[in-house]
Amino acid sequence: MLKIKNLDVYYGNLKVIRTISCHIRKGEIVSLIGANGAGKSTTLKTISGLLKPKSGEIIFENINITDTPPEKIVSEGCILVPEGRQLFGSMTVKDNLTLGAYNFLRQKKTYNLQKELDTIFARFPILEERKNQFAGTMSGGEQQMLAIGRALMAKPKLLMLDEPSTGLAPKIVKDILSSLVELKHQGLTILLVEQNANAALAISDRGYVMETGKIVLEGTKDELLNNGEVQRAYLGKDYKSIGER
Repeated sequence: MLKIKNLDVYYGNLKVIRTISCHIRKGEIVSLIGANGAGKSTTLKTISGLLKPKSGEIIFENINITDTPPEKIVSEGCILVPEGRQLFGSMTVKDNLTLGAYNFLRQKKTYNLQKELDTIFARFPILEERKNQFAGTMSGGEQQMLAIGRALMAKPKLLMLDEPSTGLAPKIVKDILSSLVELKHQGLTILLVEQNANAALAISDRGYVMETGKIVLEGTKDELLNNGEVQRAYLGKDYKSIGER
């Protein structure tokens, strides 16, 4: 579904992504793990069209989207849930969700808004309870559910999430990640950027490890969980118990 070939990305004169190549197959959950500053978020922003690469290619469903504007990439079904959620805090939950359908509504495509809202409310019942509440007054976990719900309103083929567990209590993290597994079982493809390597790999099919802008390791979930370098650098002594939950 997604192929990245020899991607180089700069911030000014600073090279932050160093000739990376990776791929995601349809129906997979793939995790991108690594320390702060490794280039994980930059990779997602580049796929989304928010940053332009210096060189390399991004192929989404056999279409070269390397120089495609972000709004066009969204319309192709490649959707990002950004780090920090970036909701409109002074708008209601329902209005934030409706914004996720903007491309469909603007282009007057066939789209049953209420049906899509009901689907999100069934997945995250708390959002229906709070549908008339301002997004900025909700808890962090509720806001993360709203951010995911907003992305799902755009009917993604590939859902990308940037650090969805940041600042959330363990139980909420478990609920959020469980919802991603359910989405995968319903056919959605997911690219997950997450500093919590234990949690990310536990639900993933495969993963990539980034360091200083490079992909230094790749493998299946089990290969990475049992890799000594990954254990020492990212998993800690309790990785097995977490990964088996």
